[in-house]
Amino acid sequence: MGSERKLAVVAVGGNSLILDKDHQSIPDQFAAAAMTAGYVADMVQAGWNVVLTHGNGPQVGFIMRRSELAIKEVPPVPMDYAGADIQGALGYMFSRAFRNEFKRRAIERKPVAVITQTLVDRNDPAFTDPTKPIGSYFDEANAKRIAVEQGWSVKEDAGRGWRRVVPSPRPQRIVELDEIRFLARAGYLVIACGGGGIPVIEDEQGDLCGVEAVIDKDFASSLLARDMGADLLLVSTGVEKVAINFNTPQQRWLDRMTLAEAQQLHAQDQFDKGSMGPKIKAVIEFLEGGGGEGLITSPQCIGRALAGETGTRITC
Repeated sequence: MGSERKLAVVAVGGNSLILDKDHQSIPDQFAAAAMTAGYVADMVQAGWNVVLTHGNGPQVGFIMRRSELAIKEVPPVPMDYAGADIQGALGYMFSRAFRNEFKRRAIERKPVAVITQTLVDRNDPAFTDPTKPIGSYFDEANAKRIAVEQGWSVKEDAGRGWRRVVPSPRPQRIVELDEIRFLARAGYLVIACGGGGIPVIEDEQGDLCGVEAVIDKDFASSLLARDMGADLLLVSTGVEKVAINFNTPQQRWLDRMTLAEAQQLHAQDQFDKGSMGPKIKAVIEFLEGGGGEGLITSPQCIGRALAGETGTRITC
């Protein structure tokens, strides 16, 4: 059905579904997902097999906030189950959006969402130093009180208040890799690795156990792309191209980088560790692992970027 097509892993951010603070409702998020589906459908129509991965930061934050508000009424939601909830909800959202888009264009392809677990090392140093903030802001006294009651770790977050922090271990293996590969090579548009995947570890018996953690979506997408032998890792973000010396008089937009140039610039901390840095690192790891090429651009520019008219292309 589609094994002769080139394969792309397309990573979109959870923030891309929330256009601004006035458009955070579920219908608003679906409208944004439908826009993204239109841009990615251009790739499908151009002959690509696509695996779509997505972030879930804001959406998991909403679940955790609801859990906090209801904590006196119902048990709190563990992080792995919150991730699973959002994978299902956003998987449904994207699946419906793609199905509608394909119908409008008479594209004979079908979307399918795969609930995805991502294995992490139970001895990852991240588990002893939680750093990833999630959920609501509290004042110091309330944060420390809730931390004792719930067994949370809390930290002050950039002067904005105190928040719960959880580990962010590095992904080691995509548990459903074979299933995702089979579906993608068969021509389905696969929605997978939502939020980096549900974090799981192996216990002493080799059984999978969910853990309270968050996996970086871009690192998980890179791992999936190289293990699938993808031709392209396309990282969708809020800017049309990557820049160096960002937000300074010396800012310069980049059309192309070699792997060596990307490695050097990343080592020089040219890319913000909280935004563009992980995306560049994800592409670097994809290329180091034998991947074809990386492309970073905004959702609305995907078609033009694939045509070489914009975006930042990174090659070996």
